[in-house]
Amino acid sequence: MLPKCPLFQIDAFSDRPFGGNPAAVCILQEEIPDTILQAIAAEMNLSETAYIWPKSEHFELRWFTPTTEVPLCGHATLASAWALWSEGYHPLEKPLIFQTKSGELRATLNKSWIELNFPANFSSPVDCPEDLAIALGKPPVSVSTNSWGYLVEVSDPEFVRQYQPNRQQLLALPQPSLCITALAEPDSDYQILSRFFAPQFGIDEDPVTGAAHCFLGPYWRERLGQDTFLAYQASPRGGQVRVTFSGGDRVTLGGQAVTVFRAQLG
Repeated sequence: MLPKCPLFQIDAFSDRPFGGNPAAVCILQEEIPDTILQAIAAEMNLSETAYIWPKSEHFELRWFTPTTEVPLCGHATLASAWALWSEGYHPLEKPLIFQTKSGELRATLNKSWIELNFPANFSSPVDCPEDLAIALGKPPVSVSTNSWGYLVEVSDPEFVRQYQPNRQQLLALPQPSLCITALAEPDSDYQILSRFFAPQFGIDEDPVTGAAHCFLGPYWRERLGQDTFLAYQASPRGGQVRVTFSGGDRVTLGGQAVTVFRAQLG
């Protein structure tokens, strides 16, 4: 039986409708069975559906793709925070605390920007596997792996924008996802570009990926020599992320959000 609860679709990491990364957000009274959570996510058919419910002084938060639960999702966390603040479930001046499978996550509102405090994800350099070289079709500057998959730097930002992956080649890779990144064009408002592909998670291309910027932050801080930079995820929808990493084990991701519709589940 479906729970009766408010349901929102929110475009995260965007200041306009139909940009950034859409997420569904369900605000529950209490946790419900995983089979129902997964069925709702499949029905919504977005890259992520977030479920939040109050517990003591914090909110519990879980994320589901159309096919599986994931341990961390940045854009759906940002969308969840925006839903709670903008719909009056939580005071605007009070930070949000989420308990998740990746530990405690905090969100604060800074004017029109939501800032998320996330765990940093560090990448280790590896040799480029032959299957990855074939999937790229271009020699990379570097290849690294982290807990999500491959992080590949290329020399040409236009390659990042125009890359058309072969889905079957990506599915055959030993790592479950691929993030390609490059320095942005010299006259750009952004310092870096990226795109993120995860067909093994049921996501051919994620429009804007908060979790990817948890490893892009440490990676690019070392190369740029700066703690804060503005990143653009160059998917067809596109979206911007303000990344702050000054060392340690946490990354701050900043973004905006827009509510596209409000509905009632059940």
